[in-house]
Formats: sequence, C-alpha cells, structure tokens
Amino acid sequence: MKQTTQIGATSEEAIELALKKLGKTREQVDIQVLQEGKKGFLGIGARSAHVIVRVKEESKPVVVIPAEEAVEPIVLDEPRVTEKLAAAEDDEPIVELEEAVPEAPIEEKPKKIDDTPLVKEVTETYLKEVAKAMNIHDLHVDMHKQGKTLYVELSSKKAALLIGKRGHTLNALQQLTQLVVNKQSQSYITILIDVENYRDRREEALEVLASRMAEKAIRTGKTVTFEPMPSYERKVIHNVLSSRVDIETYSEGIEPNRYLVIQPVR
Repeated sequence: MKQTTQIGATSEEAIELALKKLGKTREQVDIQVLQEGKKGFLGIGARSAHVIVRVKEESKPVVVIPAEEAVEPIVLDEPRVTEKLAAAEDDEPIVELEEAVPEAPIEEKPKKIDDTPLVKEVTETYLKEVAKAMNIHDLHVDMHKQGKTLYVELSSKKAALLIGKRGHTLNALQQLTQLVVNKQSQSYITILIDVENYRDRREEALEVLASRMAEKAIRTGKTVTFEPMPSYERKVIHNVLSSRVDIETYSEGIEPNRYLVIQPVR
C-alpha cells in the first residue's frame, strides 16, 4: 500500500490511523490534509477531518565513479557538425535525440467517496461526534444501503434526547447528516435516520391526527392548519386523506417551515 485516505475526528487522529494502516512513521510519508476536523456545536457545523498519507519513494543510492575510470567526452566528428550547420542554413528542421526526462508527476485531485463502506464510515463518524456533544456515549449505529438511500438505525439509553419533541431533534440530525455525507459523496445519497422504531410510531400517530383534524374541519367548516413538519410527514397526512371528497389538503410556506392545510369542500 503506497497511500491511503483516512477519516478521523481531527487531522491528527486521521494521520495516526493512516500511519498504522501503512505501517510507517511520519518521516517515511508525505501528508496532505484535505479537510480539517471541526467539532461544531451540538453537531451543527461539525465535520470530519480527511487526510491523504503517501509513502515517500526510497531514494536510489548515488554511485560515484573514480576520476581515472571516467569516460572520456564524446566529440562529434567534423562531417556531422557540417551537416548540422548546413541544415540550419537551409531552415530545415534538425532532428535530435531527446534526453529521457521523467515527466513531472500529476497530482491527483482528492476523489470524493463513492462506495458504501466509506459512506457508512463518514455517516457513523459524524453521528457519534454529535452524540458525544450531546453527552451520549453509548450510541449504536446500524446501517444498510438500498440503491441511493442509506437507512440508519440508532439506539441508546438516551434515545429520547436523539428524538426530541415530536421528532424535531431527529429530523434536524437527519438533515445535517445528509448535508455532511453529500458534501463528500460523488453521487447524491438520501439519508433516513430512525431511533428505536420512532418513525413507524410517529407515522401511526400522524394517521390518527390526520383523521381527527379532517373531522374538525368538516364539523367547524373552517380551515385547519398543522404545525411545520418535514415533507415525508406531510406526505403521510396527504395519503391518509387523499380518498376523501369532502376535504382537500395542500402545503404552504417555505422549507423548513412548510406546513399542511386541510380545507373543507363547500
């Protein structure tokens, strides 16, 4: 292995991990820091450190030839010199052997992550950094990827902190994680995070709430407005009420404060 790209909470941590992988010391490698790590506040603005560590090429020993064994310089004979001058006078191109000069190495641009293991590594590293900032040290992260969607299941004794009131903390965590991963991913990836099956329980609660609010709109003859919620939660309510002909549903506002409205049909 001549080089490795490593992720860590800090650049120092990433460098140490890379050195262990390569089995080298700092003196034997060149280090390129692609991105410095940043803790942020409660995960907001936090990011992982990324480094590339390359093994230095071993220098070849220089062989010193004694003066008495040195090769005498080669002198061009007169005819060749004359031909060269004649060609120059006739403005004809002179073809000479080029010295074998090694081409300068083309520095590779750091590639963005595009395989599942690295996507998972970035996701898990970020989530655990946020959890530590929330004083959660027992976070377990389970993931599986289907197509362009990464499903993330979190578990902890402090699960309620990760979920927050009506899932607000969980939704924010999901949005931030998606931003972090897609900043480093070669192709767009959808991140769906759940904590101990909270999403399913929330969906059931939304279905009950949708039916209750629809009845309220019919009973009062007035428009009913929900609090702002993410698009997939609004979609749950839309789907539940889509078959009803006595009401209509639509969304208003701008993300992340977009909300759903139920209006009775008169």
